[in-house]
Amino acid sequence: MSTSRTTANRTPLQLAALVTGVVFLLVGVLGFVPGVTTNYDDLQFAGHHSDAMLLGVFQVSILHNIVHLLFGIAGVLMARTWSGARAFLIGGGVIYLVLWLYGLLITHDSPANFVPLNTADNWLHLILGLGMTGLGVLLSRRTAVIR
Repeated sequence: MSTSRTTANRTPLQLAALVTGVVFLLVGVLGFVPGVTTNYDDLQFAGHHSDAMLLGVFQVSILHNIVHLLFGIAGVLMARTWSGARAFLIGGGVIYLVLWLYGLLITHDSPANFVPLNTADNWLHLILGLGMTGLGVLLSRRTAVIR
C-alpha cells in the first residue's frame, strides 16, 4: 500500500492551500510567456518602469513573477499538513492585505513602487487577501460534537 498523499487524503483546508499554490505557480510561469504577458519586451527586473502586463491587465516584472513562483511553491509544500495549509492561507492572506495597503499608499510612478503595482493589482491583492484569509479561517474552524 502506498503512503503517498493524494487529494482524496487532504482536508478541504489543505486542498484550498494546494489549489491556491498551484494557481500562484501558474501565474508566475505565465508572467514569463510572451503573448500572455503583453509588452513582454518592456519586462523589467523590478520597479514601476516595467510596462509588461499579465493578461494585458496586471503590471508585472521579473521580481513580481519570481515572488508568485515562490509563493506557489510555499503553498504546495505547506498544503502537505493541516497546520501548514492554515498558516499559508491566513499568513499569505495577511501579506496580500498588507500589499494592498502598500499599493494604496504609494503613488504608481513612485520609486517606492518596486513590485510594480497598478490599480488592477491593488484590487486583486484585496480579493486575494480577503479570500485566502477567509478560506484559512472558515476551513479550519472546528465543529463541536453534540452528544
